[in-house]
Amino acid sequence: MHDIDAAPEARPPGRRDRKKQQTREALIEAALRLVDERGFDQVTVEEISEAADVSPRTFFNYFASKDEAVTGDQFVDTHRTRERLLAVAPGVPVIDAFLLAMRPGLAAMQEDRLVWFLRMRVLGDNPSLITGLMARSAVAERDLIDAVAERLGLTPDHPFPAVFAAATGGAMRAAMMRWTDGGAPIFDLVHEAFGFLAAGLSHPDIDERVR
Repeated sequence: MHDIDAAPEARPPGRRDRKKQQTREALIEAALRLVDERGFDQVTVEEISEAADVSPRTFFNYFASKDEAVTGDQFVDTHRTRERLLAVAPGVPVIDAFLLAMRPGLAAMQEDRLVWFLRMRVLGDNPSLITGLMARSAVAERDLIDAVAERLGLTPDHPFPAVFAAATGGAMRAAMMRWTDGGAPIFDLVHEAFGFLAAGLSHPDIDERVR
């Protein structure tokens, strides 16, 4: 893989957007904490809203359901990641370009790692949530497929973007599992995993020491 030095810059959010993001994060953290303590079926939207100091009406301005609040944000903000992916210089290989595009999202994950670790534990303890998470992940994967096709000038039905999205999604999940087990920073783990993909998943040298 090429060296990853910089990512396209994004404009900092305005005051209103920051306030909305703070409310969203408060709801997510309240939902995760309560579900971790009691179990998913024992927590109501009203209790989540009260813990976040907002009304149930405000809750539904951010989330369509309780499980959506618990599963929270995807690995990356698909809309902004798409914009950044398409903004990377054309000569950069697509897997490097995607890693660059994800860098801000991965940095945010690292900063909020305790919330993410809690989310992974809650998902492990409440497998019924996986179905909804998979449905939302499928939408995000479709967005990535479209973005990769646009970047490479391929038709929407070309197989490469779909294979790329599936492979990078699997690499991302593997990196996250290592991260939550106390691994290195998430960006380093994803960079390593994507490097395996870029190398064609060739057999690593027997003397190589993988973190």
